[in-house]
Amino acid sequence: MKTQPIVLVLSAALGLAACSKAEAPPEPVRSVKLLTVSAETLGSHQEYAGEVRARSESRLGFRVGGKLVQRAAEVGQRVQRGQVLAQLDAQDYALSSQAAQAQVSAAQTQSALAAADLRRFTDLKNQGFVSGAEIERRQATLWAAQAGLRQAQAQAAVQGHQAGYTQLQADGAGVVLAVEAEVGQVVAAGAPVLRIARDGARDVVFSVPEDRMAQLRVGQVAQVRLWATSQASTDANAGLLQGQVREVAAGADPQTRTYQVKLALPADAAVALGATAYVRLAPAADQAPRAISVPTSALMRAAGEGDQGGSAVWVFDAASSTVQLRPVVVAGADGNNMVIAEGLKPGDEVVAAGGHVLSPGQKVVRFVGASTH
Repeated sequence: MKTQPIVLVLSAALGLAACSKAEAPPEPVRSVKLLTVSAETLGSHQEYAGEVRARSESRLGFRVGGKLVQRAAEVGQRVQRGQVLAQLDAQDYALSSQAAQAQVSAAQTQSALAAADLRRFTDLKNQGFVSGAEIERRQATLWAAQAGLRQAQAQAAVQGHQAGYTQLQADGAGVVLAVEAEVGQVVAAGAPVLRIARDGARDVVFSVPEDRMAQLRVGQVAQVRLWATSQASTDANAGLLQGQVREVAAGADPQTRTYQVKLALPADAAVALGATAYVRLAPAADQAPRAISVPTSALMRAAGEGDQGGSAVWVFDAASSTVQLRPVVVAGADGNNMVIAEGLKPGDEVVAAGGHVLSPGQKVVRFVGASTH
């Protein structure tokens, strides 16, 4: 029968298919966070979180007391020099100014009358009808009237200024940081109504513990990293500025027992008020040696018998986009980093995170947002 050869062919084909091995799936390409190592001064990894503030802040208040009837400024609003920000009820001050002007008019009348009397009595003396003593009395009366006029004019000027003080004007360009009084509130003279951050120089204000005060000095250079800018960019140098320590508090804060430090930013730095900034102080060259350090997450256990396996890191080869495990010698800790005595050289790229799922020769891609160390 013809069916027997067909059956034999099918059986042979099935047998060959059963003996062949299935192809292994390709190894997945892992996404890892890479960093470029460099020799840095030990102890330079101490970062302090701070806030960007204006170097000059003004708490504006009225020079007279009264009821607040208008406030034209809100938080975040930009203001210019001379701009009216708030207004007190000026009715009483206007009436006082009018009363002072009336006193000036009365004093002018008295002075004019005393001058006319002096002229008349002078003519009478020339005719021999009055004595010289009478002329002296009339002269003294004129001087007193003239002094009263000057006093009334000064009082009128003061009252006029008082009426003008019912308007609160910005004494410089800036941004409103806080509003401390509302319409309808009766405020005393000098009580803060608005807080203004002046345009111009900016500082980063941060606090340091007592045990770090010995490392601080006025004029010390520091690196400032703006949190918002560095998060929004994949460039490791984005948001980096150079600052200089401008002021170190002489005493500790009574609540936190930390010392406030003000770091001056460059004059051309375009930074937003209130922005979060991280400050890394640059220690003096003779304070600590330089060495390579990596985060603890970059260290792996190298292969070895028993407990003989040492530390290792995954080193990235840019040419082949693969990683290899390289043994290293750990010399100690530097903050949250581990100091590497041997095994790495400046410029090597190591895997900072994700190394636990890697194998030698595996292809990897750089994680978006990776930073340079």
